[in-house]
Amino acid sequence: MRAKFFYYCKATLQFLYPFFLCRLELNSIIKRASNRPDFEYILKRVEYYNKLDNKALNKSIIVEKSIKENSIDTTEISIRDFRWKSKKWFSVYYCDTLEYIRYFPLHLKFNYFFGDIKTTPSIPTIVKARPLHEENMCSVILKLNKYRHFNFIHDKLPFSKKEDKLIFYSALTTLPYRKKFMQMYFNHPMCICRCFKKSDKVPSEWNAPKISIKDHLKYKFVLALEGNDVATCLKWVMSSNSIAVMPKPTCESWFMEGTLIPNYHYIEIKRDFTDLIDKLNYYIFNISEAEQIVKNANEHVKLFLDKEREKMISLIVLKKYFENNTF
Repeated sequence: MRAKFFYYCKATLQFLYPFFLCRLELNSIIKRASNRPDFEYILKRVEYYNKLDNKALNKSIIVEKSIKENSIDTTEISIRDFRWKSKKWFSVYYCDTLEYIRYFPLHLKFNYFFGDIKTTPSIPTIVKARPLHEENMCSVILKLNKYRHFNFIHDKLPFSKKEDKLIFYSALTTLPYRKKFMQMYFNHPMCICRCFKKSDKVPSEWNAPKISIKDHLKYKFVLALEGNDVATCLKWVMSSNSIAVMPKPTCESWFMEGTLIPNYHYIEIKRDFTDLIDKLNYYIFNISEAEQIVKNANEHVKLFLDKEREKMISLIVLKKYFENNTF
């Protein structure tokens, strides 16, 4: 709670800065980005998050697609009318969006969807995450819900000193695939599986008090199963000296899960979990390969630590959104 208090304090101070000054600064920030030696990398990230292209977007096709598919309900609003709402989950999304949207003219309109999402909107929409498939062009990713999802850590315990076990603490064990994992491995000696939100929909022995990230890091392996979209824990696991274990991702966020390489950034297991123990034993006995995965994962995390560059990428993503979203 203390960390969240400071998050809102920082957001409040930031939003006291006059919006018109932000708008005056936009061009100079983008110019600074273009002069950076890593500008090509910045543009690559922008293209990853924002695939919009006016030549490829056809309004009639989008409308037809919207009618055929039961797509999600998005909200269209002008920057001028974008206001705080009293929903529990809305506030962090609002702060993270306003941090960058305030750099653009107030009359501009945008569509947004706040919250977890595993479907694709039929019109260009600002989202936190999107499914990993070729038809996700209308899902424009911003770095939303940073407080929860971009929680990187410093792990002092080397991989070799950790216990030879996998840990999985989940609040959502009623999700079918998470429940299946619990059923398969709850009593296995190499797995520590618990549900930290008590529910009468799961066996009572699954329930246990929530534990800290530090407690997770005693173990070599952390299961990173997707929830309602991406796996929230994946970011802090990949910044640690433990290894994320998971099936290949089906969703992606600002963390670019779609670029992660199996058995290079994480240990890939089958979706039915049947190869889990074989995979764990392999990396327990091939420790140099496991430590290389840890190193590769840490290098991926470093891509998101340059705060100035992250801001530049976010602003260029939005600039491209407004230039291409003419519907």
